[in-house]
Formats: sequence, structure tokens, C-alpha cells
Amino acid sequence: MERRLSKKIKLGNIYIGGDSKITVQSMTNTDSSDFDATYRQIRELENCGCDIVRLTVPDMDAVKTVARLKESDINIPIVADIHFDYKMAIEAAYAGADKIRINPGNIGGEDRVKAVVDACVLKNIPIRIGVNSGSLEKSILDKYGRPSGEALAESAIYHASLLEKFDFTDIILAVKSSRVGDMIRANRILAEKTEYPLHLGVTEAGTVHKGVIKSAAGIGGLLLDGIGDTIRVSLTAHPTEEIREGKAILSAIGINEEKGINIISCPTCGRTKIDIISIANEFEKRASELSVDRKIDVAIMGCVVNGPGEARECDIGIAGGVGEAVLFKKGKVIRKIDESRIIDELIEEIKKL
Repeated sequence: MERRLSKKIKLGNIYIGGDSKITVQSMTNTDSSDFDATYRQIRELENCGCDIVRLTVPDMDAVKTVARLKESDINIPIVADIHFDYKMAIEAAYAGADKIRINPGNIGGEDRVKAVVDACVLKNIPIRIGVNSGSLEKSILDKYGRPSGEALAESAIYHASLLEKFDFTDIILAVKSSRVGDMIRANRILAEKTEYPLHLGVTEAGTVHKGVIKSAAGIGGLLLDGIGDTIRVSLTAHPTEEIREGKAILSAIGINEEKGINIISCPTCGRTKIDIISIANEFEKRASELSVDRKIDVAIMGCVVNGPGEARECDIGIAGGVGEAVLFKKGKVIRKIDESRIIDELIEEIKKL
């Protein structure tokens, strides 16, 4: 796929946009005034591969948390999420935040927008403009009748113009909707009409099951079109779930593939004579504990039709028989394994690769 070439913007110790890798981010759900709890959660996120973390900054206690986080051993960029109070945006910038997230239209007049811009210019940090279905201007809602993709995109472009008025262009646009189609349409419009990096996400997507489906459809669809520079899978779940699922979406469409075990397993059918469903689930649990220095494709297949044949490109795999399975590498059968030993022997062979 050919990726849209957006403006490349520095964010802490990483970049967003341009030829930079597509980053996965989340947001803390702790009380931002509670430094210890917020620090612990960010460390959890960092340890599971989070690239960027955002926290709400509603008051000076939260600003103090930002300052302490920047003095700690946290390595990933910290984004201050601001609503309404422009002074908190300024304070967060001075406290060391790596990016400020605002909706320029809800922090007051031009003098207040300029004050935030001046602080971000002085501290050399970008601004993320956040627009969603609930934040649209009345004039835009009246024009389109509802928070459509066109309405969301127009709002984002308008808010960007408020910053551009003060020659500020280190901008990331984040336009989200709980409706997948509107989110996709809005970002396609922005991809055509602006050069800014785009943060993708389906807002208020729901619990893990439905939320991941919506996010995969919206985020994945845009990424396959080459649109998008950073993503968040918004879930009603622990923030680490957002990182795991975000990385899984990227991996599923062949983006940012990293080292680890990639499981390819068949859906089973009447030809299957061993319990492939249980084997695949148990292998997934045990494989998560393996430390590998490259990406390894592992096939768990129900029969020889879907085994060495369809999965011949996998590094290693098994195909079920009657009470046994064959072990194969790159499509070549190595030996037979008793059903009770399948997972143990497969893991031992993976360790040898």
C-alpha cells in the first residue's frame, strides 16, 4: 500500500507522520492528581508497547503530576488533555508535556488561543486538535443536520485555521466518531485537504469485543488506504487492552510487524479429528510466554488439507490426524506427534528455530 505522506512532527523522543512508524497510544484512567497510581499505569502501558500516553489535566494537581512524570523514568511521550481551561494548557506546556491536546474552539477567544500557541512555540511542542461528534459548532451542525463525516472534517479544518492564524502548523488532527462510517469519511476528507498527521480512532467504541470490531473496521480500513499516522483503540477496558488490540490490528494488516509468535489457525470442519480449538487456545497462552528475537509464523491446522499445503509458508506448524498430528516446517513434514504431546513438542521446536 502507498502511504499518504503527511507532515513529520516531533513529539518528545519520537516522530509522528511522514515516514515515521505508525504509533499506538492510550489514555490513563487513573485520577491524574494521584501521581503514584498514574505512574504505575503508565509503566504498565509502556511495558506492553505503548508509544504515547495521554492523561487528562483539569487542574494544577494534574499539572504537578505531569511535571513529576517528566522527571521520572517514564520514556514515552506524555500528552496533556485539556478541556475549556486554556490556563491548564499553558501550565502543562511549562510542566514539560510533550504535546497538548485541545479543541481550540472551546477554550475561549483568539487571545486565549494565541496564549496557548505562544507557550507551545516556546516549549517546542505540537498541538493535537481533537474533534468528535459531541464537540461540533452549532453552525456546522445546522449546515449538515447531524455530525456527519463532512461536518467533522469541516470542524477540524476550522480549528486548525485558528492555530494557523498565528503561524502555528505543528498540528496533529484527531477526528473521531462512534459511527465507523462517519469516522472513515471525515479522515478521508482531511487526508485530501490537509497535510497534517492524522490520529485515528473510533470513539466510545464499547467493550473489548464490539469495540475491537469497530476499531478494526475503521482504523484498519483507513490504514489499508494509506491514511493514518497514529492510532488509539478506545475500549471500555483497562488501557493496556487498547495497546494489545491496537498492535494486533497493525500486525493483522501487515504494518509495524514486530518480533513474536504469529498464530495461523484454521476454523475447523468435519475433517478435524483432534481438538484443534483447545490446542490453539492453549498454545496461544503458552506462546505468549516465549521470548523470540524475530517474527515466527506458527500454523495450528486441523487436517493435512489445511496443513502443509495451505500453510506451507509458515515457519512451523502442525496438522491434525486421528489422535495425532504431523509436525511440518516450511511445508515439509518432519514427523508425527501424539495428540497429548502436540503443544509441548511444538514449543520445543520453536525454541530451536
